[in-house]
Amino acid sequence: MHLASPAKQVTFSALISSLAQNISTPLVNFQVNQPLAVPKSVPKCEVELVHHLFANSYYQPAITVYTPPTSCGPIGSWSAISLNWTATSNGTQYDRLAGVTLSNVEIWRTSTSEPTPGGIIWTVLKDVTKYIPLFAEPGTLIVDLNNVIDPKSGLTGEYDVRLTATFHQSDWLHPKAPRADLIFPLSTLSGDQSNVFAVPPAGNTTVVLPRNAVTAIVEIQATGNGQEEFWYFNVPDEYLPYIPPETTYGKGSFREVRVLVDGLVAGVAFPYPVLFTGAFVPTVWRPIVAYGAYDAPTYNVDLTPFIPLLTDGSPHTVTLDAISDEPDHALNPNWYLSGNIKVSLDESNKPTTGNITRYEVPSFRAQHTITPIGQDSYNMTVDVSQSVFIEATIVTGSGARKHITWKQTFHFNNVQSYTNNASASFVTQRINGNSISTHNLLPVLLDNVDFPLSIDFEYVADETGSGWVATFDQQYNRNYLPSPWEVSTTIRSSQHANGTYIRYPNNGFNRTANGTTFNEFHYVDGKLNSYSRLVDVTNNTVTKDRQGGTLTWDFWPFVGRPWSPLADLLDGLIGFEAVRLPNRNENKH
Repeated sequence: MHLASPAKQVTFSALISSLAQNISTPLVNFQVNQPLAVPKSVPKCEVELVHHLFANSYYQPAITVYTPPTSCGPIGSWSAISLNWTATSNGTQYDRLAGVTLSNVEIWRTSTSEPTPGGIIWTVLKDVTKYIPLFAEPGTLIVDLNNVIDPKSGLTGEYDVRLTATFHQSDWLHPKAPRADLIFPLSTLSGDQSNVFAVPPAGNTTVVLPRNAVTAIVEIQATGNGQEEFWYFNVPDEYLPYIPPETTYGKGSFREVRVLVDGLVAGVAFPYPVLFTGAFVPTVWRPIVAYGAYDAPTYNVDLTPFIPLLTDGSPHTVTLDAISDEPDHALNPNWYLSGNIKVSLDESNKPTTGNITRYEVPSFRAQHTITPIGQDSYNMTVDVSQSVFIEATIVTGSGARKHITWKQTFHFNNVQSYTNNASASFVTQRINGNSISTHNLLPVLLDNVDFPLSIDFEYVADETGSGWVATFDQQYNRNYLPSPWEVSTTIRSSQHANGTYIRYPNNGFNRTANGTTFNEFHYVDGKLNSYSRLVDVTNNTVTKDRQGGTLTWDFWPFVGRPWSPLADLLDGLIGFEAVRLPNRNENKH
């Protein structure tokens, strides 16, 4: 195992090496999430897709040729497909964004845990049944994980990743899963690199849909990166002069992700702020990561109102972009966006016709305010509302007439407080939204979201050292019917966490950190599957874990690891944590 220690710790190197050899069990990290709701009684087979060591792997993804398995029943007839991502690492490393792309469609966006000197391991399971049209055809599979190994700067953690797929056969009780007829990528279409757009600039894909397409649903992957990772801590450009220049970035705290068809906005998403495992105090996110860190949420837009346009036999441009509420809508670099269009076809080969009968997509309403609250102290508020209302009539080639109504309403509020010349900063944010699409009054897409976030961050110092303390409260509340081919789900996830990160000025154990996390999670879906979990952690140790619901028999049981003073000593004190903060000085890799 690798042990990352700054050069000034050389006095302790022999002792540390001896102690580290006694640790044989890595810390098991996990995201509190529902177990897979897939058939368990049917025959199934597992296929290894990728096993790869990501060391110096920038722009060097793992690439393999995917071939549909023939030992899991007729190709494409599966009742479900699930993926298993298991990764290990040890040493010191930043959190890294990763993605799985099949046939130019990103089917999973994830990120890594930050390793410990004693090692870390995590396993994530994902239901990818909605991508059966991709898995039923040969294609190129790309796993990208941009990592850096640089012992001089203390970055020694390599990521050993194994990705497998499990194909569940169908039978009379568990029939062939519903799915779209075709899936079109919205991506760079690269054959040997990540397929995500780095926005800005906007990402454009030229598409030609079949003339008999009748339904089209866009799925969006969206993640803030670099200067946009902590976009909710960015302040409007007009308010930057009120805080020290290295405090944070500009362009404001509001972000809207958009889908456009030939320049017309077709739908929007207000993205959920995922906290990755290097955020603020890395030890807070061990062994429980924040919701979405291992399986980023996606967002769906009904493109069906544009079907009469998209089925005219000509190429059209579908755009993914992200904008701020600055006057020019400009962003910092950057957002990683990709997506796909799931399409169903009419049984006839005749073209679909119709037209958009109502199109109301006004510019969002935004308001900024700043209020002094003391000497060198300010409250800054950003408040934004948005709505989308599109109606269309389409007539299928077989003569069916459909009335399509697509509505979205969103509200965003972000309040940031900076006190004592930004030595303390607080953000309170809430995103509420409702999206509904009906086809002849029948709902085909529903999305009700409520994403509260609160972070208190404060620098501290005394004669022994300096650092910061942070407290996090975050919720992911969502009622979601993504498409007519998927089951509806209701998720209520709440997480309260706090931690301290202190740097000492002496040559001994120069850094220490701790973390406490309380998680409550509830899940129910349209098939009456249910799951709940209440789990608490203090300094890598699970102190409470209660589970219930119909899915309780199927979960990853090896959470955390037995507490030991040696393990906590090494993980809390040795080397350094690869910290990311929403300011300009700490994020260098």
